[in-house]
Amino acid sequence: MANDFKRICTPNVSAASNSTIYAVPAGASSAALESIVIGITMANKTSSGITASIFLDNEDGSNDVYIVKDASIPAGAALEVMSGNKLVLMNDGSNGDNLEALASAANSLDVTVSVLEDV
Repeated sequence: MANDFKRICTPNVSAASNSTIYAVPAGASSAALESIVIGITMANKTSSGITASIFLDNEDGSNDVYIVKDASIPAGAALEVMSGNKLVLMNDGSNGDNLEALASAANSLDVTVSVLEDV
């Protein structure tokens, strides 16, 4: 089991539908795999305030939840979503958790996710 730190950058998050910002991969030979989300930063790159959401699409097909919903991000500012917390995501070998983002305005939001995979 090799732990891998990863950084995933998603520019221009959609305002029309959820954008997948991180999907937990399956392990070798479709084995189960877990990832720990270390941080999520959302940055508003426009000159107007926006709202943004981070959503956890659960691998079991139910129990989907918001990590943050309609958080206000002022013009040119960033929001650290995790604030020292950690989030465990899973892939059971067939289906994996997805982190998704949605912005209130098109091309206004960049999201960076830091994870530790294969834990």
